Amino acid sequence: MTSRYSGLSDELCWCLIAQADAVAFARPPYDAPMIEPATRIKTLLAFAAVSIIWGSTYLAIRVSLEGFPPFFVSGMRFVIAGATLYVALRLRGEAPPTAKQWGSAFVTGALFFVVGNAFVNVAEETVSSGLVSVLVATMPLWATVFLRALGERVSPREWAGIGLGLVGVVVLNLGGELRAGGHGALYALCAPVGWALGSVASKRLPLPRGAMATAAQMIAGGSVVLFVSRAMGEPVVFAAPLRAWIAVGYLAVFGSIVGFTAYTYLLHHTRPAVATSYAYVNPVIALALGVVFAHEHIDLASAVGASIVLAAVLLITRSKTRPGAVARLPYRERLDEPRSTRGDHTEGGDDRRTTEPGICAPRPA
Repeated sequence: MTSRYSGLSDELCWCLIAQADAVAFARPPYDAPMIEPATRIKTLLAFAAVSIIWGSTYLAIRVSLEGFPPFFVSGMRFVIAGATLYVALRLRGEAPPTAKQWGSAFVTGALFFVVGNAFVNVAEETVSSGLVSVLVATMPLWATVFLRALGERVSPREWAGIGLGLVGVVVLNLGGELRAGGHGALYALCAPVGWALGSVASKRLPLPRGAMATAAQMIAGGSVVLFVSRAMGEPVVFAAPLRAWIAVGYLAVFGSIVGFTAYTYLLHHTRPAVATSYAYVNPVIALALGVVFAHEHIDLASAVGASIVLAAVLLITRSKTRPGAVARLPYRERLDEPRSTRGDHTEGGDDRRTTEPGICAPRPA
C-alpha cells in the first residue's frame, strides 16, 4: 500500500508543479507577462511549501490532540498565529482594521475556524487524518454550489464536478472507517461547508487589505473558537506532552504564518488557478504521511472514493483555468499593471481580488 501510494504521490506532485509552471508563466493562451527566473523559482518554492506544509497539518493536528481538547487547541493556535502576524504587520506600518472590518473578520473567522478548522480537529478524534483531508478537499465543490445559489453562472463542467464529488463521498461512506467514525465523520463532512461559506462571504464583506485580513480573521475566529471551547466545558490544558506542544507550535508557525505567507506570495505572483492546486495536492500528502507515520489504514472503498473526490476537485478547478474561463474572472489582475490601475478596490480599503471559490480564503487545516 505504502510503496504504491508513494509512487502516486510523486507522480501527482510533479504533474501539479508542471501545471503550475504552465498556468502561471506561459504567455499563450493566458496572456501573462514573462517573469524573471528568480521569481519563477520563488513561486515554485512557495507552491511546494503550501502543498507540503498544508498537507502535513492534518497529521500535526492528530498529534496535537494527544494533549489538548479539539476546540481549545484550534483557538489557541489561531490566536497565537494571528496575534504574531498582526504585531509584525503593525510594526511594518500596516493600518489596523476598522470597526466594520473587525465585524466582517468575526463573521468569516467563525466560519473558517469554528466550523472549518475546529470541526476538522473533532473529526480527527475518530477518523484518520488522511480521510479527513480528502473530505475537506470537497470545499471548492460546496463553494461552487453556494455561488450558484447567489446567482453566479456554473458551467456544465462544474456541475459534472459537483456530481462526481458527491459520488465520491458516497463511495467513501461505503468504507468501514467513515461509517465507524460516528460523529467525527459528520464533523468532517460539515467542515468544508463552513470553509466554502467563509470563502463566499470573504469576497462580499469589507476586510482589511492583504495579510492584515488573515491576521484579523485568525484573531477574531480563534477568539470565537476559545469561547465555544469554554461554553462546551473543555478544560484549559497546559500540562500536555512535549510532542503535542511541538505540534501546536508547528501548526501556528508553519501551518498558519509560513503557509499563509507562501500562499499570499502565490496570489500576487501567479494566476489564481495555481493556488487552487493545493486542494488536490494536500490530500495526497496527508494520506501518505498518515500511512507512513501514523500507521493509518486505507481500505479499498476509501481509496476509490478519495480518487473520485480528487478527480472532481480537479475537474472544477481546471474548468476555471481554460482560456475562456480566465477571461470571465470578475477582476483579472495583470502583473504588469500598477496597483492603482487595478479594478479590485472596494469600499473600506479592501483590495482583495475576486476569483474562483476558495482562492482568497484560508484553508481548513
